[in-house]
Amino acid sequence: MVEAAPDVADPPVGSLVWGIWGHRAEAVVPAEKLVGHVLPPGADPLTGVFARVGAIALNAVHAADVHLGDQIAIFGQGVIGLLATRLAVLSGARVVAADAIPDRLELARDFGAAETFDVTSGSVAEFTRKRIEGADTVIELSGNHLGLHEAIRTVRKGGRVVAAGFYQGDGIGLRLGEEFHHNQVQLVSSQIGGVASWLAHRWDVERLQRTFMELVHRGEVDAGRLISHVMPVEQAQEAFDLLDKHQSEVLQLVFQFEESQ
Repeated sequence: MVEAAPDVADPPVGSLVWGIWGHRAEAVVPAEKLVGHVLPPGADPLTGVFARVGAIALNAVHAADVHLGDQIAIFGQGVIGLLATRLAVLSGARVVAADAIPDRLELARDFGAAETFDVTSGSVAEFTRKRIEGADTVIELSGNHLGLHEAIRTVRKGGRVVAAGFYQGDGIGLRLGEEFHHNQVQLVSSQIGGVASWLAHRWDVERLQRTFMELVHRGEVDAGRLISHVMPVEQAQEAFDLLDKHQSEVLQLVFQFEESQ
């Protein structure tokens, strides 16, 4: 924070703060919006970029209604999926993490997943049912309709699937006449525009963000491990080419902005 009105004492000018203010180099915000947003001494400022995606992951875990000892499968181990894996583990769940990229599965194990599954090797549903007789809940974060269909096949009868990915186009590969129908599967949408309806009386998006950042600052979520690339914003074209052509090599890419002299 570089400037404040004369009547603003908290947070003091010079504080490092995290926040959500769109794609801009600077913003003017009410002081009360920064309450609980100050990075503690010694914190890596890069962790601030995870406030929003961390809240998305926590929102999905809340929607899953995780209980101590629950058997959870999490589809998709990108940044949000890995964070959801860690948060589900912290909530007391036993997690099976599924993805197609070996490096991400290795990170999932480091983040506490009890087991991992390479989706290119077979069916997550068959693997899960043989090992734990089906998951109590699945959090689907791949954003792929085939992944959502497999998630539905993976839960126990009456289980819940939290669809937290963004599904584009027609639902090719998603079938609702088999396990979904006969096993009475609950399908719940999770989206950061709001919290789970049954928690709205005590949770909101701001609390999700603050809670996640507190976990990071206490060392319970190692968000920094998810940063695979830091690139000057002048190399934006190269960065997007990397995302387009070598997506499996990129986890979290962060642009670096140098102050103009």
